[in-house]
Amino acid sequence: MNEWIDELSDLAAAGERVVLVTVAGIRGSAPREVGAKMIVTGDATVGTIGGGQLEYQCTRIACDMLGQDEIPSLRKFPLGTAMGQCCGGVVDILFEPFSSGLPGWLRDLRALHGQRQPAVIVTDLSGGAGKQVVTADSTFGDADSAMQASIVIKAREGLEAGRTAHRIDNWFFEDIVGTDLNIAVFGAGHVGSAIVQALSGLDCNIRWIDSRRNIFRSTPANVRAIESREPALEVAAMPPQSCYLVMTHSHAIDFDICGRILRRDDVAYCGLIGSLTKRRRFEKRYRAEGMEQQLIDRLVCPIGVDGISGKKPAEIAVAAAAELLQAFERATAAASPTYSGNVHPLRQR
Repeated sequence: MNEWIDELSDLAAAGERVVLVTVAGIRGSAPREVGAKMIVTGDATVGTIGGGQLEYQCTRIACDMLGQDEIPSLRKFPLGTAMGQCCGGVVDILFEPFSSGLPGWLRDLRALHGQRQPAVIVTDLSGGAGKQVVTADSTFGDADSAMQASIVIKAREGLEAGRTAHRIDNWFFEDIVGTDLNIAVFGAGHVGSAIVQALSGLDCNIRWIDSRRNIFRSTPANVRAIESREPALEVAAMPPQSCYLVMTHSHAIDFDICGRILRRDDVAYCGLIGSLTKRRRFEKRYRAEGMEQQLIDRLVCPIGVDGISGKKPAEIAVAAAAELLQAFERATAAASPTYSGNVHPLRQR
């Protein structure tokens, strides 16, 4: 997720001494992926690079760097017995101190991210050429102009190919793009609220819809709460390959919403809360309306992965969220023949 952009921008703009800690390379097994970040200030940390001794030692190093010259430092950490971790891999960690306000590249990156414009952060790990932010048609930052043409080409190639964070020689490329996981949750009751709470910690966009007035109390940053007299109309607002969870206070509303979802040909997941009896009633009515069986078969009801039988809202939320993620990964794999588990659609970016 990219919350670090706003967090770091706010701290730097306020004149706080801060160090940005980034996983810049992995060989073998490691607790976090390349590109994972942690922000260290004099009295707090934000984010995680995996916990354990690795994070503890990196936090200590970052604290010692607070207020230093803004020159990046790349360090190598073997994750063996000497470290007190058993992953067995080797991790390269990039430390970047900030002490003189908001740098231009970060200001530009925040603006681009706010406009949902994909970009690549390019960092010279040797420290000599600074950083730049590259989009499909522009560049920002302070990288050495003599290297700019070749670096921009590589950055744009990675952006077009959808690469994850990676290194080429002494250059570190980090794609900052919007998430592909779009979720519509219909219903703001106990279960709907629990599901939104469970899903909102992921790198996703959530539209939370209910027909009742003043039903929403507070929502996470990546959740848009929508009061609509006709919630079924919100189905058309979702982008292709979206996931849907339907759990309103009314079976009639549920039926209308699910019908509109199932008639779309670009749905990654359609989950309906309820029993097998509810499913059979819905199936019978859809067939009576002339809906093809192959469309009806896409309806998932009851929801939730096998093996979790609890009925408490939090338990249903965990089971339903897991099932939704499984369905999204299958849809992603089907849409992208080159997709592999190493390029995870839910990765922290």
